[in-house]
Amino acid sequence: MLVSATEMLKKAKEGHYAVGQFNINNLEWTKAILATAQELNSPVILGVSEGAGKYMTGFKTVAAMVKAMIEEMNITVPVALHLDHGTYDGCYKCIKAGFSSIMFDGSHYPIEENVEKTKELVKVAHAMGLSIEAEVGSIGGEEDGVVGMGECADPDECKAIADLGIDFLAAGIGNIHGKYPANWQGLSFETLDKIQAKTGDMPLVLHGGTGIPADMIKKAIDLGVAKINVNTECQLSFAAATREYIEAGKDQQGKGYDPRKLLAPGAAAIKETVKEKMELFGSVGKA
Repeated sequence: MLVSATEMLKKAKEGHYAVGQFNINNLEWTKAILATAQELNSPVILGVSEGAGKYMTGFKTVAAMVKAMIEEMNITVPVALHLDHGTYDGCYKCIKAGFSSIMFDGSHYPIEENVEKTKELVKVAHAMGLSIEAEVGSIGGEEDGVVGMGECADPDECKAIADLGIDFLAAGIGNIHGKYPANWQGLSFETLDKIQAKTGDMPLVLHGGTGIPADMIKKAIDLGVAKINVNTECQLSFAAATREYIEAGKDQQGKGYDPRKLLAPGAAAIKETVKEKMELFGSVGKA
């Protein structure tokens, strides 16, 4: 069932586990993630970047597809459809399109402007029954053309944004989108600890979940992280399985070129990746 992410993340924070946000790019990805969540009885968040939304012809198409698939697949676990790193305009488009959750990424604005825009969007989102995530301190790496250096967030700025009534907060703690470089210094747990001290019961969000060692993931959850975003790892596993299928020449055997057969190994690989992450995050059986 499609719901806002508020309650699932409150439960996660109280229960010391995290709900995974897995980004979707097409029908196969959505189907694989929903099926895995249902099989593992886990809540799940489907993330949609503005680039992915455009690729799938628009947010209305995405929302209609997800709602129909939840019904057709008899999905009973809580599912949130969430805009990832949304612009101000993108947030309004997703609210109108029927998303159940949005993220406004105002981290690249001066804190005063971030506060002003976030405050407005909180009011609109909550009036429509949506949950809203905000961000302080940019996440490193590049996603959909948005480049961040990965600086750590200011705990006082985190408190200023949290006090606006948002439902969960993404705060930069040295995390990076995409693959982590060999010289990565790791997560700043000192910063995370200070942020939690300032924001109290607010569920915190860890972006760039691909490649972070399991012990760091578990420590982050202990320090208040209740939502972890995974995208690159699903892309890598999908690409590797698809490459293996084609290089083995299976697309040339029988009707192996049929897109349903061609995309099946990649979809299976995504399911396996999602399962591993849900088990690591502790959300299995928590629906």
